[in-house]
Amino acid sequence: MARPPGLSVRLKLTLSYAGFLVVAAFLLLAVVWVFLLRYVPENVFLPGQDGRPGPNVPSRSDLEAAFVPKAALMLGFVLLFGLVGGWALAGRMLAPLTRITDATRRAGRGSLAHRIHLEGRKDEFRELADAFDTMLGKLEAQVAEQQRFAANASHELRTPLAVTQTLLEVARSDPNHDDGELIERLHAVNTRAIDLTEALLLLSKADQRSFAREPVDLSLVAEEATETLLPLAEKRGTTVETAGEQAVATGSYALLLQLITNLVHNAIVHNLPAGGAVRVTTSVDPPTVIVENTGKELPPQLVPTLVEPFQRGTGRVRADHAGVGLGLAIVRSIAEAHDGTLALEPRTGGGLHVTVRLPTAEHMQSTCR
Repeated sequence: MARPPGLSVRLKLTLSYAGFLVVAAFLLLAVVWVFLLRYVPENVFLPGQDGRPGPNVPSRSDLEAAFVPKAALMLGFVLLFGLVGGWALAGRMLAPLTRITDATRRAGRGSLAHRIHLEGRKDEFRELADAFDTMLGKLEAQVAEQQRFAANASHELRTPLAVTQTLLEVARSDPNHDDGELIERLHAVNTRAIDLTEALLLLSKADQRSFAREPVDLSLVAEEATETLLPLAEKRGTTVETAGEQAVATGSYALLLQLITNLVHNAIVHNLPAGGAVRVTTSVDPPTVIVENTGKELPPQLVPTLVEPFQRGTGRVRADHAGVGLGLAIVRSIAEAHDGTLALEPRTGGGLHVTVRLPTAEHMQSTCR
């Protein structure tokens, strides 16, 4: 944004300091004038020893003639002292702001690794510098995550395209190919590409928080999600159980349905080969959804990485309905978009225990106000 040139903050502070100092000195001299010179008479004569008028003692006019030039000289000195001292003091006071401005310009040029690290005791400038350092750290982490996500997304999207190209080249070189088999395989690859694209769009929508908010009963959403995935659970021999009480949160019904659907789908797919179980529980104060499932033992160090995009976990993926690696990443984004939290823990005996906590409707209303 183009702005016309103006006085620097340092010069403004210098003029303010000097002006205040001159005014204070002028008031002090005025006090001396009022409370000292006003008691001196205009003319004073003392009688001599022989009764005749003696010599004049200093009168008011004499004191004025001596006081006014000295006062003017003193005001000039105070002004000069105020300008020099104010310039030095303003420079010292604004030095932290200069470092913050330099860090801001570096960040604007793309250098997010720089930190201010302003030393000294806590004050307004140091609070600003610490807040700016925190913001730079978050921005650097987000940029790195976005770059990693873009690289992973490009790789995932390139895979079905490469497979499609290979299938078409093989079919072109083989005149006796089976068109039905080719169509089925192309359909499967295309379906995966569509699912991945829709997942990326959903993830972007959740990150941007571009949705209307309304009261949503999580217990009803959980029932709808489990009913939708019941055929998949029956096919895998997995039992799904829902329990809990009415839990009303504020948010998007469609996104919260996607959140619970992803959790239940993840719990069904990454379960025991047979005889597995999934339990979905809702509770209030705050509105909470808990999804836990049986399955293989998960190393504690692996669990936090499962919410990263395209991280499926070693040994947890099966050939059918494996998803596109964005299920829990979408869950985390939707939870954060609703100002909620997502917690993953390895379940004792195997499997995963997932907890999503959302703020109450009253809390969201007070936050919006």
